[in-house]
Amino acid sequence: MTDAADHSGCFLCPRGCGAKREAGQKGRCHADSRLMVARAALHMWEEPCISGEEGSGAVFFSGCALGCVYCQNREISRGRAGTAITTGRLAEIFLELQEQQANNINLVTAGHYAPQTAEALREAKRRGLKIPVVWNSSGYERVETLRMLEGLVDVYLPDFKYMDRELARRLSSADDYPETAWEAVREMVRQQPAPEFDGRGIMKKGVIVRHLLLPGHVREAKEIIRRLHETYADQIYLSIMNQYTPMEAVKEDRLLGRRVTKREYERVLDYALEIGVEQGFFQEGETARESFIPAFDGSGVSK
Repeated sequence: MTDAADHSGCFLCPRGCGAKREAGQKGRCHADSRLMVARAALHMWEEPCISGEEGSGAVFFSGCALGCVYCQNREISRGRAGTAITTGRLAEIFLELQEQQANNINLVTAGHYAPQTAEALREAKRRGLKIPVVWNSSGYERVETLRMLEGLVDVYLPDFKYMDRELARRLSSADDYPETAWEAVREMVRQQPAPEFDGRGIMKKGVIVRHLLLPGHVREAKEIIRRLHETYADQIYLSIMNQYTPMEAVKEDRLLGRRVTKREYERVLDYALEIGVEQGFFQEGETARESFIPAFDGSGVSK
């Protein structure tokens, strides 16, 4: 699987769990060496410059190194859904999505499969893949792993979930998330320092940093937006999201068991405008619905 995940165990992600995935052992990401994909289809619910009118070619990978308690994709993030495929089949999937007029290839939570994904991208590009490649992640990534993707990924679409270490520990068992995500975003901007768009407004190159507002955490959201804006200004786009949906695992939690209020979201948007954020996206209407979570039914995965 490359030197990061071979005889000495897997160290692709910041967990550094050392799982011997080639021997069938699953890591903290809930994945062994098999390349597991749960869905590959056109996806309409990303930012306008990603989905456009035709849709984003979203490939949802099984497993996740972060494992947030409020995860909206638990079925795949915990490795409960997915089909094992080869890197050759993954390359074919990319080309099939291009044939379906996808605006891009959108790799959703692929970090723990970075070597196989890089191999599949190289093969697909040799065979005619020309649309942009989007790396859609939690932001919890090692810089060394991101460097495997240099020259292969055109658009980075990371989350930035927490600045508070205690909050990161409590909700994602990752008190190192703030500094880890900060370094990951820095590497992403190094690779793609200037946003570029085509004539239809689809992003060809660049970095969009997402923040999902959690109920009761307006102050945390403001701090994340402030620091990102002060550091990167117009080098990145910010996407401020209100689509948090309480799932069964957190229904009894005082804060996580409810949706974000309209007032909470307005306070965050007002703050972003006050500090001068101009390159950004926000969500309108009712987005906190489970119907926005796609069916992880293997669509588009098998031939």
